[in-house]
Amino acid sequence: MTTATSSTLQFACQPGCSKCCEVSGYVYLTEEDVTNVARHLGLSQVEFEARYIYRTRHTRRIRKPRQKSKQCPFLVDGGCSIHPVKPLQCRLFPFWPELVEDRKAWKQTSKWCPGIGQGPLIQIGTALELANQMRRYYPETGE
Repeated sequence: MTTATSSTLQFACQPGCSKCCEVSGYVYLTEEDVTNVARHLGLSQVEFEARYIYRTRHTRRIRKPRQKSKQCPFLVDGGCSIHPVKPLQCRLFPFWPELVEDRKAWKQTSKWCPGIGQGPLIQIGTALELANQMRRYYPETGE
């Protein structure tokens, strides 16, 4: 395994930035994510799932929005409309296994994510522990 750096990384979300919300792909949801977001939106879990969730055999994913101009249905001008309860996968960014464990991927992501290289130093062990949360909560994604 090649880690993003030898012993430390830097990251701090930058005010007004939502570039991570514009990445292609899916947002995987835990059961807790579904409960929290539905409650935050004032919907039952059934209503929330009918509107926003695409189910596969093994996963729940946020549905891609009908508007082609944005990736996430909860991305609005000014940021994330569900920020206080955003899914675990969103909260963990950029500490995803495929980024933390691959120096080239981390560096490539730093080209579009202004928070990488900012803020306090983060020990690689801490970053790897965060990345492992993805594996624990989303084992079916193969990450």
